[in-house]
Amino acid sequence: MWGVNATVTDTAPTPTLTAADRCDRCGAQARVRVVLATGDLLFCAHHAKAYEDKLRETAVEWVDETATLS
Repeated sequence: MWGVNATVTDTAPTPTLTAADRCDRCGAQARVRVVLATGDLLFCAHHAKAYEDKLRETAVEWVDETATLS
């Protein structure tokens, strides 16, 4: 219909970050998961903010749990 071939797939939701998840840059507790076509990256709030502009260009999904900080 309309000349578009679309594939719909069901994918599991990205798991919630836990205290065991660590920033790939410094090892602090991860608060942001960046899903890329090649895999996931985890960042603390500081490093997510530092690299956000560049990463958002290629991110498939951006899971930001920094609101859980008290």
